[in-house]
Amino acid sequence: MPPRSPANHRVSDSRVKAVLGPTNTGKTHYAIERLCAHSSGAIGFPLRLLAREVYDRVVAIKGADKVALITGEERIEPPGARWLLCTVEAMPGDADLAFVALDEAQLCADRERGHVFTDRLLHARGREETLLLGSATLAPMVEALLPEAEIIGRPRFSTLSHAGARKLSRVPPRSAIVAFSAEQVYAVAEMLRRFRGGAAVVMGALSPETRNKQVALFQSGEVDYLVATDAIGMGLNLDLGHVAFAGLSKFDGQRQRRLTSAEMAQIAGRAGRHQRDGTFGTLAGTGSHDAEFREEEVFAIEEHRFPPLTRLFWRESEPRFGSLDALIMDLECLPPRPELAPAPEAIDLAVLKYLSADPQLAATVRSEALVRRFWEVCRLPDFRGYGTDNHARFVARLWEDLRGGQLGGDFVARSIADLDNVTGDIDTLQMRIAAIRSWAYIAQRPDWVLAREEMSARARAVEARLSDALHARLTERFVNRRTSVLMKKLGTDTALLPVACENDEILVDGEHIGKLEGFRFTVDPLARLADRKLLLAAAERHLPGMLGTRAQALAESMASGESGIALDATSLVWHGAPLARLVPGRSVLTPRIEPDPSLEAIPSEPRQALLDALEVWLGLQLEALEPLRRFEAASLDAEAGPELRALLIRLVDGGGLLVRAGSGLERLNPEQRAGMRKLGLWIGALDLFHPAMLKARALAAWRLVQAVRGQNLPESPSGMPVILALSGQTPCPPSYRRLGVQALRIDMAERVLSEAHEARARSKTRGFAINPAFAVSLGLTQPSRAQLLRLAGFTGSNPPPLAEGMFGPPQPQRWRWLAPRLRAGKPAHGTKPAEADPSSPFAALAKLVR
Repeated sequence: MPPRSPANHRVSDSRVKAVLGPTNTGKTHYAIERLCAHSSGAIGFPLRLLAREVYDRVVAIKGADKVALITGEERIEPPGARWLLCTVEAMPGDADLAFVALDEAQLCADRERGHVFTDRLLHARGREETLLLGSATLAPMVEALLPEAEIIGRPRFSTLSHAGARKLSRVPPRSAIVAFSAEQVYAVAEMLRRFRGGAAVVMGALSPETRNKQVALFQSGEVDYLVATDAIGMGLNLDLGHVAFAGLSKFDGQRQRRLTSAEMAQIAGRAGRHQRDGTFGTLAGTGSHDAEFREEEVFAIEEHRFPPLTRLFWRESEPRFGSLDALIMDLECLPPRPELAPAPEAIDLAVLKYLSADPQLAATVRSEALVRRFWEVCRLPDFRGYGTDNHARFVARLWEDLRGGQLGGDFVARSIADLDNVTGDIDTLQMRIAAIRSWAYIAQRPDWVLAREEMSARARAVEARLSDALHARLTERFVNRRTSVLMKKLGTDTALLPVACENDEILVDGEHIGKLEGFRFTVDPLARLADRKLLLAAAERHLPGMLGTRAQALAESMASGESGIALDATSLVWHGAPLARLVPGRSVLTPRIEPDPSLEAIPSEPRQALLDALEVWLGLQLEALEPLRRFEAASLDAEAGPELRALLIRLVDGGGLLVRAGSGLERLNPEQRAGMRKLGLWIGALDLFHPAMLKARALAAWRLVQAVRGQNLPESPSGMPVILALSGQTPCPPSYRRLGVQALRIDMAERVLSEAHEARARSKTRGFAINPAFAVSLGLTQPSRAQLLRLAGFTGSNPPPLAEGMFGPPQPQRWRWLAPRLRAGKPAHGTKPAEADPSSPFAALAKLVR
């Protein structure tokens, strides 16, 4: 049977029209209108997803029972279907239809699929009308091969202009970034996730369902960017304003080459739809040597002027099936016309030749029917992208199962079930989808599988589940909904951005973006660096009002005594976050409040109200230092005399406690001593102190102001017990006197010494006994009591032993008092006597007084 010649295949009453022009000329819309105007018809599309998209549109017009969808992997064929939407490979060749259209007819020049499109261009005809839709570059070939065809040119609805190179961060919203490898697509999408909240991803390796869901993600406005391979150049109708090329070269299956100007225009033409103009350009800073358009390329794209096609790829579409050799010979025969070029070896022919070289397998293909069936098996698309060798092995296994009949339902169901697993990463899911597409193709073949409809439905269901999972993984990886929400509000009318605070959690449009710690906004630590900058910008614009309300409420609660503010060293803490810290003021008793920088975000009026409330709160905390304030005020009185003023200064610096020895008390006259007593000072045998400063609250306040000065005093015990047990390394707290392994509170020490002096006053002799009952009741041990008495100038002597033969209680210890020894007394705190702070404004005065 000789090859069919295109010149000999004409339909005399067929009206052939070639509607040619650039993108965005309404060619596909026109074809749909003409299809619906006829009693029957079919349109062949280059992509399954385009066929599906138009199928849905025609169903809405004609009804689901009248419209069919026919692709390699999916068949929806109602019994009375009169309008068919197909992929080009699946177009029925023997259907009697009133209308036939071929979309993207310029793909006749495609190396991989061109021979299929050429066959449909030459032979697919409708009884009443035939439309060929494509680029204007196809016009010379139509004139040469189809002289009876009417060529109709259509202008582009909008203009397309070059916008130059831009950094990724400067690419405007509603843009597509086109890359030519999966790695580059993922890298760009990840960067857009950081900068702009995310991007939809479209690649040829994705299933049609996944691509549709990703396109819907972009079309709905949830993301403003689309990152794609050149798959978007084939008829996807997108709401794009700009197309940016990450590179201008790609690997075409044989070599890495620069895109032709027509290919560039096919992709760039996605920008601008209907009456809205579009722009195209490149990404700056990609490091690619070919990432800039040449002047002639820009001119060609803007003016839609491209070199015409000179040859179309062709392969015999009706070969002989007498033998494998005859089949291969016809498939490799030369074209009958000079306008046609032999098609490069496609994957189906490569698999046929590979398997035919196996004598054992070739022996199973003898009859014409088996050769025809074997060729159908070899035409199984390589959805997995395995290449000739691996794909041929899969086809060989399939042929072993098919040459004897049909595949069993159990075997197909098990193979489909093995792929029904939605776990895994993006690459794993893509591999499963590619595999299930192979089984979907196999299952919908009418004579390959038992229970065809059931198996086909199962395969489509698994593909849908895997596609949903892949869409979810892509969205999870490349879309940051939190940042996307903010990007849609920031820069337009930021005052409308809804910000709410629930339990210190900050929500933007219901999206958690961070939390308030006190008055400090902290971004969610899961947010990446770019997100953090964006969220902080949103907080700076919209949180001041919320913080002002928060500050006013805190100030009011402080006034009622229910603020919840705590002290952490010298920091004022609220809700676990610092509000302010205390720094040295004009004197030790007046530390100053330094607000935390986080309070700068509060508006001025509520911020000042909060600071005033903090001042009042601090005054209440230091209220117990009032005795020291009186000492300080008296030290400024010039009439008090230099001796008293110096002593008062030392008392203020010592927190109201001062060792008597070396204090200068002996230099005071009676009037000055009386003035000290009026101030509440207790003049003891060993220490000078104000009783109020021995209380826990006063000591806590004193420890606080000392910490502000950088001096850390030992912690006072709770309850201020009379006696403390100390180890050798334990520091003695303020208001206690160390006595060996014990520490006695200094007011109790003065009472013990007061009893000793009363015993001395009652005694008529030089040596006298001191009743130990009171000291024992305090818990003071004999060694500690003896040490205390010696510090106060008492010296003890042991009584002589009883004479031999005499019996009775031992005589009490006898004591004497030596006043000069007071000068050798030890400090009350177990350290050297307290001295004025060298940085104190009174230090110089104290030196002059001495």
